Amino acid sequence: MARLFAIALSGVAMALLFTASTLTPAVNGMGTHEGLGLQRCEFLARTGLPCPSCGMTTSFAHFVRGNWPASGYVQPMGFVLALLAGLTVWTGAYIAITGRPAHRVLWAVPGLAIVIPLLGIAIAAWAWKIIIHVRGVDGWGV
Repeated sequence: MARLFAIALSGVAMALLFTASTLTPAVNGMGTHEGLGLQRCEFLARTGLPCPSCGMTTSFAHFVRGNWPASGYVQPMGFVLALLAGLTVWTGAYIAITGRPAHRVLWAVPGLAIVIPLLGIAIAAWAWKIIIHVRGVDGWGV
């Protein structure tokens, strides 16, 4: 059962990264998600400021193309999540193939030791996105 879960999790992460590879990163640093048929960001439209997830899809699209500086620049949390998705693909495949419980490493780290830094990164990434948007430099040339 653990092997099936691991391969399923790996497959979901792979599908996410594959979907990002089919999209062209938006030059202005956000809006790539509209290539999936999703609506524009209403938070941005109403407030003039990017929402916490603005630029995530663009960041993923840069990440899968190997343009990690662009991925981290347009949305730092997007870079972190894309990196975690990539690690999930490989870890899930490793567990599924070998049956070895690589997840024991995660249980050795207390949950808050992971959640609090990720929350801090998310808040800092949103602040970064707001700053570069207000300054008009939130894009990355493709």
